[in-house]
Amino acid sequence: MARFLLDTTFIIDVLNGKRNRAAVMKELIAEQHELACCAINVAEVYAGMRGPEKEKTEALLRSLEYVPVSWEASRLAGHLKQEWTGKGKTLSLADLMIAAVCLTEALTLITDNRKDFAMAGLTLHPLP
Repeated sequence: MARFLLDTTFIIDVLNGKRNRAAVMKELIAEQHELACCAINVAEVYAGMRGPEKEKTEALLRSLEYVPVSWEASRLAGHLKQEWTGKGKTLSLADLMIAAVCLTEALTLITDNRKDFAMAGLTLHPLP
């Protein structure tokens, strides 16, 4: 059994029925993998949610394990921001927080946005 953190793009695709992501999620659940989200995912999903989507969105997010953002993850995100800025690459603090949560909690990230998650030690789950 593996532990996965779902990136916001993946969660939104599941909610909108895009890219067959709901089937990917069902397969992972059937294989008894642990699927999680964090505060960043919840905030980003709710920021873009429309009224009629509330119940479906709430049900999906509540079905995931919730991983708190720790002091260590917050500190690591700040260091990652400095590192990548020094390399001339602008990454959002939200993406860096998600990466840091994965790194500090030994979670594999499921995302379609691979270009913004090239951090050393970060494991990404391959998507079809």
